[in-house]
Amino acid sequence: MTKNRLEAFSDGVLAIIITIMVLEFKVPNDTTFESVLKLSHKFLSYILSFIYVGIYWNNHHHMMHTVKRVNGKILWANLHLLFWLSLIPFTTAWIGEHHFAPFPMMLYGIVLFMNGLAYFILQNVILSHHGKDSILSKAVGKDYKGKASVILYLIGISLSQYSTLTAGIIYIIVALMWLIPDKRIEKILEAEK
Repeated sequence: MTKNRLEAFSDGVLAIIITIMVLEFKVPNDTTFESVLKLSHKFLSYILSFIYVGIYWNNHHHMMHTVKRVNGKILWANLHLLFWLSLIPFTTAWIGEHHFAPFPMMLYGIVLFMNGLAYFILQNVILSHHGKDSILSKAVGKDYKGKASVILYLIGISLSQYSTLTAGIIYIIVALMWLIPDKRIEKILEAEK
């Protein structure tokens, strides 16, 4: 099977996720700067989540460039990733509404962790379908960044009950690690031309 429908569906779901997040913002009741400041927690949670969704879209886009064909396992693994990504608007709204309270921050971290795990599963299903000599296999290598992300998420989740600021900083660090575009796939694709 070709990958076109998988890519189109994924792009559509990710666009809806971002739209849902921005719709969580309610217009302030008055026109003062203070009324906007009251939204700062929501705005900060939105920025972080927007960056995360953007990172997943970017990496998914790159990964799909290495895919020649898909099968049922890849389709289900992709849906699994989209499921966890679809929970980002809920946890984003919750941490923003409750000023980064401990339990919402822990759940936010769990959702981020599960997104990372779901992406790892999708990547591995694609790798098993395309083989050890595939472009993706060459590009991923030992995937130190992916492994470090999982460890940092678990640390952030654990610390969220003691220091939501520390947990938040850890979630930001993971985002910053991935915000720098991953050139591995691009380099391999260029070398293959």
